Amino acid sequence: MTLAFISWLLLASTAQAEIDYAREVQPILARKCFSCHGPDQAESGIAFHQADLALAEADSGDFAIVPGDVEGSGMITRILTDDEYEQMPPEGERLRASEIAILKQWIDEGATFSRHWAFEPLSNPPVPQLSENSRNTANLTTASDDLHPIDAFVFSRLDEAGLKQAPPADKRTLIRRATYDLTGLPPTPQQVEEFIADTDPHAYENLIDRLLASHHYGERWGRHWLDLVRYAETNSFERDAAKPNAWKYRDYVIRSFNEDKPYDQFVQEQLAGDLFEHPTTESLTATGYYRLGIWDDEPADPLQARYDELDDLITTTGQAFLGLTINCARCHDHKIDPIPTTDYYGMLAFFADMTPYASRSDLVGNNQVDVSSPQLIEQYRQCDVDLARINSERIELEQAGIVHMSASDQRATEGNARDRKRVLSEKLDQHLTDEQRLRYAQLEAELKLVNKRRRQLPPREQVLGIARKRKIANTFVMYRGNPHSPTETVSPHVPEIFEENLPPIDDDQRRLELARWMTTPSNRLTTRVIVNRIWQHHFGRGIVRSANNFGQLGTPPTHPQLLDYLAGVFVDNGWKIKAMHRLIMTSRTYKAAAALTPEQTTMVGDTATIDPGNDLFWRFDPRRLAAEEVRDSILAVVGTLNREPYGPSFYEALSPEVLAGQSRPGKGWGQSNESQRNRRSVYIHVKRSLLTPLLSAFDFPEPDTTCEARFATLQPGQAMSLLNSDFIHEKANQLASSIRAEISSRPESDTRVNDNMPAFIKGVIHRVLARKATDEEIADGVELIEELITRHAMPRQRAEALYALSVLNWNEFVFVF
Repeated sequence: MTLAFISWLLLASTAQAEIDYAREVQPILARKCFSCHGPDQAESGIAFHQADLALAEADSGDFAIVPGDVEGSGMITRILTDDEYEQMPPEGERLRASEIAILKQWIDEGATFSRHWAFEPLSNPPVPQLSENSRNTANLTTASDDLHPIDAFVFSRLDEAGLKQAPPADKRTLIRRATYDLTGLPPTPQQVEEFIADTDPHAYENLIDRLLASHHYGERWGRHWLDLVRYAETNSFERDAAKPNAWKYRDYVIRSFNEDKPYDQFVQEQLAGDLFEHPTTESLTATGYYRLGIWDDEPADPLQARYDELDDLITTTGQAFLGLTINCARCHDHKIDPIPTTDYYGMLAFFADMTPYASRSDLVGNNQVDVSSPQLIEQYRQCDVDLARINSERIELEQAGIVHMSASDQRATEGNARDRKRVLSEKLDQHLTDEQRLRYAQLEAELKLVNKRRRQLPPREQVLGIARKRKIANTFVMYRGNPHSPTETVSPHVPEIFEENLPPIDDDQRRLELARWMTTPSNRLTTRVIVNRIWQHHFGRGIVRSANNFGQLGTPPTHPQLLDYLAGVFVDNGWKIKAMHRLIMTSRTYKAAAALTPEQTTMVGDTATIDPGNDLFWRFDPRRLAAEEVRDSILAVVGTLNREPYGPSFYEALSPEVLAGQSRPGKGWGQSNESQRNRRSVYIHVKRSLLTPLLSAFDFPEPDTTCEARFATLQPGQAMSLLNSDFIHEKANQLASSIRAEISSRPESDTRVNDNMPAFIKGVIHRVLARKATDEEIADGVELIEELITRHAMPRQRAEALYALSVLNWNEFVFVF
């Protein structure tokens, strides 16, 4: 073997990995180049969104990209130049050195334009075999060591980048992290202490199983789904009237998660639960999905409003279930993804049987599905039959008397109901025979009995959903999206990127066929999208960060093979979400520490510098509590949380200033008692024009459109809410009172003020943070309370309540690590 050959081998072994166009190059081009050289315009005759246009000769005679020739590629020249009239991009931030290196390497390798990763069929990637270095990093000493499959994928990427994973989190951190992730509530101090003391090697797995069995699990994870499907209980627009029984859809979602309903069944019920061969109350309630969107009860253009309503369904269905922005093709072919306008209307054709939402009393049966028992339905039917018979005979007798009345009285009976009733009351007896008069009295008595019988019946049970379907008509492509300008007809079909043709579809089965296609195991997007969402809510962001957009303007997956692996496991496990929780949460990747000690920072070396955004999941990202978690945690540690699940929504107490923001202040906002107001936040009535201020301050989403991920801001309004709101002061007072009562009930309790003060501080910290107070915290707390009492002349109880309020504002309470 020659020295030159040995040198070549060494170079080859250290060469950079081949560039992935879809994951690394295309996002750079989309961010930096498409505005001038993309779908909307191709300046100088060059556009980078398609290979043939990107490799074409420019108007100047040069070539922007010359495969294999970096120096001859005008793109690189223009990116690197310092000439402000030549540099690209002409405005905004220049490309980073790392991005330029990617483009250079890609061109040098031949500038291959591969198909977008999400449009490729699901792969079946094997679990990677770790290198010796990766095994050492993960503290795996033998080949038989427990190598979690998720860790194999993550550690392999870390090894490629020369990075190390953070050490595992301690048990106190883990139980808080897991409890919040699965239930949205803090663990109690007793639960923390028991878990820390538990020496069972399966203690952590047992913890996960306990949390998954709690009904609080469905309340937490059901809320994630409600964000996606733009759940609210009102119509929006000026009047923002209520959608009756919308809360039953919310409870359906929560129950589905608690029962670990297979995701494919969950999807099918929402898209076509009314079309099942044997629909159930549950599947009919699921179709409330179609009625959750905004609705204008007084549109200027009814046809436009109708197609806007359908567009809302296309948008939500495409993004929530498939991660596709199909809605972008309503007026023209999609600018980025290969979705022509015909595909948009092909999807719309699946919903051709959908009646528009309507709330007028004569159309209640349009939105409200009667799911009463057959026995109750028959009782109501019999009452209706009896009433119809009685009223028919009464009208015959009334007409027999009316014909003998004066012309003026006859005309009066043909007017409004009040006049008719007056004339009949005053004159009818005079114009009936004795026999007719007796029979009319009998009918009056029968009428009262039937009405009484009807009033005594239990109310009919109704759910928001699809109660009535419209006759299928042709679906047309609308020119420029204008519903008044139909062009060619289209039949229901799925987007062409799936390369699938559905068999002929019966008109009354369209949505059912769509639901079945969407939940086929081979569907390349449905399973990827849902496992990415599950990952997202455990780690703070998905393997694909743009969870609603897997298209070419979305963010590429950081671990594409892991994503496909999880999708395959998900289907193999029967589409069960709880099994995916167990898989993810038992990995070392999930159990890694978030905050590192100086010694641990030294252990991971330059990892934090190389991957500051934690794209490779080398540590766990801390997160601020979500809006509902903030409110629910306060109720939980104070001890007033009403844990009752399900049922009608309650109304939070709102100030007159908040209610004044409506066009008709206070209309549509009810009053609930204190017990109801102490329920979990997922049960608060969601009125689109009147969102709860505390939740809004902590980034509760606007429910008019699908929300893929909530903002997690840190801004002054949050501090104001947790320091000054009536709610927080009420709860701080209750917390302080509870701690004082707890202290006074102890046998060893000392009633002397100063001796009790440290005990009070210990009690607050133990209750709120589920740990013991440090000596420094006790000293600081005593100093604060005494200063409030002596310097500010504050009553002892008020001072203690303010101390309790301060602890409720500590970062340790509001963040999960």
